[in-house]
Amino acid sequence: MSLGALSVAGLALSRPSFAGGHADALVLNCMDYRLVDEGVRYFTQRGLTDKYDQVILAGASIGALGKLGAEWASTFWKHVDTAKSLHSIKRVIVMDHRDCGAYKIVFGAETIADRDLETALHRSQMIVLQKQLKAKHADLEFEALLMNLDGSVEQLLGSAKPQTAVQAPTQPRVLNNAPKHSVAPASGPAPAHAPAHAPAAAHSSGHH
Repeated sequence: MSLGALSVAGLALSRPSFAGGHADALVLNCMDYRLVDEGVRYFTQRGLTDKYDQVILAGASIGALGKLGAEWASTFWKHVDTAKSLHSIKRVIVMDHRDCGAYKIVFGAETIADRDLETALHRSQMIVLQKQLKAKHADLEFEALLMNLDGSVEQLLGSAKPQTAVQAPTQPRVLNNAPKHSVAPASGPAPAHAPAHAPAAAHSSGHH
């Protein structure tokens, strides 16, 4: 066996395999390139790193409902079946997003021009999908999310676990590794001892 093959084999052995383990959820996302990183960040903030399976379909909820092709719905439900049997998932999380091109194709651009109407449309499709999941897998929980283009997320159905909402990051996180009781180094020689009898004026400014 070559050195390269040994290196690859060693790497594979050094990483644990979770293929037959457990996942908390199956996540369905839209394919939109604008929000790929934001989706990962959201689930990371919820503590779900390496704890969910994932399916990506254009339109997310309406992709799973087969509105862009009946075979899409079949593919989605096969993934649910597989995730449940292989990884013992406990819930399905569907994340739609605003300004979705697939929604424009299916329902028309005017249907999502108004924010409230857009929200209502996404919720209505999620309700249909939730009912289908209940009929096929009554033991699985359902959670519906709607991501804004800034990466913040709205809860449409169900309850987020462990936290109810995650906002878009506003500033890069800065880690402070300095000791809690740090002392600035002296910039010059140590000061001389104060005279035993300091003038009274030195203590006259103590009122704040």
